[in-house]
Amino acid sequence: MIKHILGAAVIVIGLSACQSPSATVSNEQLIGTWHVDTVLDTPTINNSSATLVFAADGELTGNNSCNQFFGSYAQQGNFLQLAPAGTTMKACVDSFMSQEAELMQAISLVQQVDFSKGKLNLLSEKGDTLLVLTRQSSPLS
Repeated sequence: MIKHILGAAVIVIGLSACQSPSATVSNEQLIGTWHVDTVLDTPTINNSSATLVFAADGELTGNNSCNQFFGSYAQQGNFLQLAPAGTTMKACVDSFMSQEAELMQAISLVQQVDFSKGKLNLLSEKGDTLLVLTRQSSPLS
């Protein structure tokens, strides 16, 4: 019995040692314009203009598929909080309006950020992927 428990403990410790911790996302990696690829595990509509723009001063702007939005963000390491403050109110086709509602819902749930395989992943508090973004442009140096 003790051999089984000891064996299980060795396996658990060994597996946890193989997991590499997420690298911290720097503010420099975050700053720029990002195209939204997926929202809540759903790919964005073809030709969607959904973007998020992170400015060095903490300003957050973008297009939520139909309307422009603005607000702020706060980042500390891999913790990220987005705070949209306002949006334009244009009407669009139903598919874009639906995607817009999902995007704004996802933005309000973001608590973490992860950068892997060239994608910026915005995550919930539990680590669930809410948004997947691809860099469109970097700030000018």
